[in-house]
Amino acid sequence: MIELSSGNAAAWLVRHGMPAGGARFDELGGGVSNKVIRVEAAAFRAVLKQSLAKLRVEQEWIADRGRIFREAAAMRWVEGRLRGGQAPRLLWEDRENFAIAMESAPSGAEMWKNRLFGEEFDPGCARAAGRMLGSLIAASWNDPEARRIFGDRTVFWQLRIDPYYRFTADIVPECADYFHDLIERTGARKVSLVHGDWSPKNLLVSSEGVWAIDWEVIHFGDPSFDAGFLLNHLLLKSIAMPQHRADLTHLAEVFIAALGEELPAGAEWIEAALFEHLPALLLARVDGKSPAEYLDAGMRDRARSIAKGLMREPTAVVKEVFGR
Repeated sequence: MIELSSGNAAAWLVRHGMPAGGARFDELGGGVSNKVIRVEAAAFRAVLKQSLAKLRVEQEWIADRGRIFREAAAMRWVEGRLRGGQAPRLLWEDRENFAIAMESAPSGAEMWKNRLFGEEFDPGCARAAGRMLGSLIAASWNDPEARRIFGDRTVFWQLRIDPYYRFTADIVPECADYFHDLIERTGARKVSLVHGDWSPKNLLVSSEGVWAIDWEVIHFGDPSFDAGFLLNHLLLKSIAMPQHRADLTHLAEVFIAALGEELPAGAEWIEAALFEHLPALLLARVDGKSPAEYLDAGMRDRARSIAKGLMREPTAVVKEVFGR
């Protein structure tokens, strides 16, 4: 099996019929779970992605490499179905080497995460995030085809529930009951597609709009997880940048409003249920297997305090959450 790198990517492209002469290859971070290589050639721009079996974290974390093909299936399924933005178009998949190729985002696109840390608080990005997520939920709401293709939630359990919820419950035993109850509730909700990593690092922003990437954790389940996941990232950044709490609170409100405008009838409960996930996700990004790298010790203590407070005294009001 080939482990892709900038050194052998050209030969891999040629095997798949793509002219790679003169192409430039840049190995990107790929997060903790993938190898990602950007290709810029005269005739095309693409991103190559290969899943890792052992994730790049301090704690032991093994996941099924076949999740890369769920991402391929996701890009096929969502094409033309998202409003407010889009996903990359799949070019091909290599089942032997657990790799895929997809079209690259427009030149100059950057992570929304980077813009937030660059103190750019464009509500248009939050609106796009809400619209795309809401339209994903609406397009797949109780859809039998989506349920059939993405009904297996093994990867979601491996990459989210176990390292975020179960692991943190063991580390913080006084919160274990909250985590276990939440796991039971979210496991029982099977109503629409869930991206599984709806965060600012996976929303690429350019003058041409917003792209949603990294669909490897997609499954048919509880969509309030995605909404809580995005809100938690904005909350974490308000802890890291308290001077911009008002800006980030506004982005959170815009996101939830745009989400609500796209939700189908019968899905109104999602806007309340996302606040059940919020304190669990916040605590998981401090004491779970994938801690937020930009929080210092004081910020982590503040996040713990807020999370535990929200577990004891829940609220579904954004300003109150960020005000804490």
